[in-house]
Amino acid sequence: MLLGMSKQTNIRLDEAVKAAAEERAKRRGLSLQGYVADLIEQDVNESRAAFMAGAATFLAEYADRFETEFGEDRYPGLSVESTRTAPRDAA
Repeated sequence: MLLGMSKQTNIRLDEAVKAAAEERAKRRGLSLQGYVADLIEQDVNESRAAFMAGAATFLAEYADRFETEFGEDRYPGLSVESTRTAPRDAA
């Protein structure tokens, strides 16, 4: 469950759905509120993970094309040669 500030949300459930949800919550040692919150959090996290996996796939597929098209300016104002020959640590 997410830690931090919580907001209250009211939902309406059919009596049969509510009874089934309460039974499942009880089997997991949770309140109905905790059970519903866990389900929502799991769904959100799965969606986030799917998005991030898609983004990683996109980057792996198209990063070279973007660099070719737009270039990569890691050190604005410096020449490419100076970034290749500059020492990594000044220590």
